[in-house]
Amino acid sequence: MVDFDVHLLAVLRELAERGSVTAVAEATHRTPSAVSQQLQTLQRQVGVPLVERIGRGVRLTAHGEVLAGLSAGVATAIARVDAAWQEYLGGATGRVDLAIFPSVAELLLPGVLTRMRAHPGIELALVDVDVSEGEFAPLAADHDVVVGHRSDGVRLADQGSVETVPLLREPLDVAVPPGHRLAGRERVGIDEVVGETWIGVPEGYPIDRVLQAMAAASDAPPSVAFRTIHLPVIENLVAAGHGVALVPRYTSGTRASGRFHLAELADVRAGRRIEALVRPDRAVRPVVRTVLEALVAEALDVTT
Repeated sequence: MVDFDVHLLAVLRELAERGSVTAVAEATHRTPSAVSQQLQTLQRQVGVPLVERIGRGVRLTAHGEVLAGLSAGVATAIARVDAAWQEYLGGATGRVDLAIFPSVAELLLPGVLTRMRAHPGIELALVDVDVSEGEFAPLAADHDVVVGHRSDGVRLADQGSVETVPLLREPLDVAVPPGHRLAGRERVGIDEVVGETWIGVPEGYPIDRVLQAMAAASDAPPSVAFRTIHLPVIENLVAAGHGVALVPRYTSGTRASGRFHLAELADVRAGRRIEALVRPDRAVRPVVRTVLEALVAEALDVTT
């Protein structure tokens, strides 16, 4: 029987998720040499090579990958014991780091913070993040809860050791300026709008994936005049007559009146799926569970 050092297992897990000794050292506030020594100690304990040299770095061996995967279960089991003990001592108290992208923060955050008033023992620390849809899961290594999104039609990718909590699906509508030929329409077809000048988001973001799918369906590449991650900027450009845009219905709908018109796409299911991403060992913590419950409850209120 191998006597595992759970702290060393945690280092191996970090290497599996972050990909380099340097990244592990930065995240865990160690020196690279200290991380390397801990990995060597773990190798001696288990009696098989866990990492191997590749160029100037290292990568996990097959044994290392298996043990790193098992270490996530160890971390979760320890977290469950700690969670049960904390609840026995008095319930959910502590800090939760929540990374959330701006447009969904507009939609959910005010209500979530209101709900959290019922839990004065929980400190909610907020971080703005806005990345392409494939880059949200890795952020869970550094934050307790990450709220991300992906476009319709994109299957949930392998998130590694990250759990996904569905929050809501937000439809995407076409925003057109006042006086536009389609401004009075409730629904518009792809062929009616794909040839317009578009205000877009960066490539790889969920809304851009929907625009590209529209273009593929009509065999007409979109003309994107400007790209920005800032939803209010997109709305302002549309309102000023500089183009049309795909925007999230619930979020932009609160600012549309008199400034721009929203029309549903008639012949395509356009939307984005908003999800909370969390490591299993953090998901069992009472404080994290409380925040997740607030996010789920607020998302339900928004859509009903």
